[in-house]
Amino acid sequence: MAERLDIAYRPRGRVSNGSIGAHGGVDVGGIGVFRDHARFIQFPDARRIDIRATMRDPIGETHVRRFEQRNSIDVYALVDLSASMGFHGAARRLDIVADLCAALAFSATRIGDRFGLVACDETLRGDLLLPATRARGAAMEAAERMRGAQPRGASAQGLTEAAGLIAGRRKLVLLVSDFRWPAGFAARLFGMLAQHDLAPILIGDSAEERDLPRFGLVELDDLESGARRLVLMRPGLRRRWIAREAERRDALRRLALAHGRPPFVISDAFDADALSRHLLGL
Repeated sequence: MAERLDIAYRPRGRVSNGSIGAHGGVDVGGIGVFRDHARFIQFPDARRIDIRATMRDPIGETHVRRFEQRNSIDVYALVDLSASMGFHGAARRLDIVADLCAALAFSATRIGDRFGLVACDETLRGDLLLPATRARGAAMEAAERMRGAQPRGASAQGLTEAAGLIAGRRKLVLLVSDFRWPAGFAARLFGMLAQHDLAPILIGDSAEERDLPRFGLVELDDLESGARRLVLMRPGLRRRWIAREAERRDALRRLALAHGRPPFVISDAFDADALSRHLLGL
């Protein structure tokens, strides 16, 4: 990636991890951004007494100002590296993934958050594992290694191990995949990640539909099984093919919304501004 792209993001809900950062926290105290007033008897801090609020109280109670503590959050990219992610159509999927991870690494460490990366095929890929870190150099290097990774395996089962690896304190988790999974696996994985702020990122490619002829022989490669076959494409089959793809994406959207955020689709090229708008809820 020639330039460092910046992504803006906002965690859903308030953050609680005891580390000072850029996001709204659940804790209140004497410094930070003004949050609300409270009775002095609840928060007996004479330094924060608000004279005006106290004078306006009809029963004469003393009021203090409370301030929102700003906290950091860990940002993780969970990347599917099963064989289907090796598809190369209008763009190479892993180039898009590497651009996304590099932008996340730069953006998170720039504002004091930690960035982590976990990639999986049928098992967890230890060669690409990066525990959450604020070290920008290490984060950027790990993201760039994605560009040379080799997708393999018939499934992304290793993502269930990754879910256990990042369990614990709530994190912002970007789940990056083409989501060509059995429905049961997707539901199980989303359930395992439900404690986090989960943002599914679907890596698509316009060539998957654009290159389908209305009529003619099409040679199909199953990247995960290695099988290859010829199919006689017809208008009716093409319509059913496209309809099934739409149904698959709709099912993903329903599942994702049940766990918080709708999926974000990246097709052909990574757009940092569009992802920022999505993660900010704009």
